[in-house]
Amino acid sequence: MSAVQNCRWREASLEIKRAPLALERVDARGRFEGYASVFGVVDLGRDMVMKGAFAATLKRRGAGGVRLLWRHDPAQPLGAWLALAEDQRGLRARGQLDLATPASRRAFAQMREGALDGLSIGYRALRQSRAGPGGVRRLHVIDLMEISLVDHPMLPQARVSPVAATGSKCAEARLDWRLAAFSVELSLLRLAQPERPSS
Repeated sequence: MSAVQNCRWREASLEIKRAPLALERVDARGRFEGYASVFGVVDLGRDMVMKGAFAATLKRRGAGGVRLLWRHDPAQPLGAWLALAEDQRGLRARGQLDLATPASRRAFAQMREGALDGLSIGYRALRQSRAGPGGVRRLHVIDLMEISLVDHPMLPQARVSPVAATGSKCAEARLDWRLAAFSVELSLLRLAQPERPSS
């Protein structure tokens, strides 16, 4: 059985979305900040987060009720969110890495080197609307569960759903499988093309 087939989903309703903005800074104590989400931007999943989408979650849960994870893996907490707030641009996040743990020290080193610079939210869409079939999905109310540190995303604005229960290994396995399938398809298309005489 392949790694993809062996993965069990935690919750099909939990979605993830990577912000198209990088982290802005990280200091020597492991504190960092940036935007976890931006408003009014249509991403590659045809979604747009609307202003005010996080207000109910932040009021109910506060920054302390939102987990800080490594690649959406609940088994790998990295620290805590010190502040989460909506502004005109999006969801502003300020976090603190727990530098006493090896995973957080590794993340800290990668952030300082610029190899880890993304934020990604794990959420449930509680209220949404869509203008016609194939139209943009507008996310009006979001139940924010966690915000993860992620490395350079291939598709920075892409939404992936659902989230694998076994964390990043299953997600990577699915991506590897899709890339392999694409490579095979491309090879078949090339074989189907008639050979052109060399000039």
